[in-house]
Amino acid sequence: MANSDTILRVGMAQISPVWLDKQSTIKKIIDQITAAGRQHCELLVFGEGLLPGYPFWLSLTKATVFDSRIQKEIHAHYVRNAIQVESGELDDICKACKTHKIAIYLGIIERPASRGGHSLYCSLVFIDAGGNICSVHRKLQPTYDERLTWSPGDGHGLQVHPLKKFSVGGLNCWENWMPLTRTALYGLGENLHVAVWPGSDYNTRDITRFIARESRSFVVSVSSLMGKTDFPKSTPHLDSILADCPEVLANGGSCIAGPDGEWLVEPLIGKEGLIIQDIDHNRVLEERQNFDPVGHYSRPDVTRLEVNRTRQSVVDFNEEFKDQ
Repeated sequence: MANSDTILRVGMAQISPVWLDKQSTIKKIIDQITAAGRQHCELLVFGEGLLPGYPFWLSLTKATVFDSRIQKEIHAHYVRNAIQVESGELDDICKACKTHKIAIYLGIIERPASRGGHSLYCSLVFIDAGGNICSVHRKLQPTYDERLTWSPGDGHGLQVHPLKKFSVGGLNCWENWMPLTRTALYGLGENLHVAVWPGSDYNTRDITRFIARESRSFVVSVSSLMGKTDFPKSTPHLDSILADCPEVLANGGSCIAGPDGEWLVEPLIGKEGLIIQDIDHNRVLEERQNFDPVGHYSRPDVTRLEVNRTRQSVVDFNEEFKDQ
């Protein structure tokens, strides 16, 4: 059990969603929070877009065909199962975090009311051990065919959060390849980086160690699982999705690298469940001795980064109320 304020017990929930079924997936997430709490985890991380699932149909159903009835009906199903945070749809998950005194990073598909409530964003939510939603980071740039269903986010969620001696921040999938976005988190004091992925060691095996060596931080990469048999029978146009579907769409690959870039947990392939590792903040201090990307090994007089963290909205309402 992690007792010292320098030791943090981290859990990685490498699981599949109940695909595009938000209520059933929420139940599965709460089960993982409960299991992690029983094993005294202090931070639990889930994969990208786990709630309610990654848009795997796009690459399987000719998603670029304009005005396709198939695409419209699957997309509408996706929207119906997306999460509206301000409507309280994460409340049960927040209660579970509070009950088990555990912080989480959770990948969701968000349909924010402040953007009209119909467009989707791939968001990474941090909930603290008191059950408070502390940040919602919308993926800055959806990747490739993701742009057919997800909207580009903004910098509002580029935040770090205190967790014992650590400052933890996170990014979605290929955002982790964006050097300026990483630098924004480094500048906030990040020393525990969370990278969430839809799945596959193809994504995690190189970038996890690279970020760790660049930042001299711990890096926790968490992926989901998804197989051909994980598509529910109630999925619209399931026959079209399965026609050319591989047996495995996401094989996991969750892993942890230390501040020296070496593996603490090597990518785990094809196994569902909870992966637990204790990490020691002192290792960060040791590795920053010879390299600190925004500290003693930086030149702000030569290169600087400006970050806009304003939450973007199309409409601002300015109203004056008068007593009647």
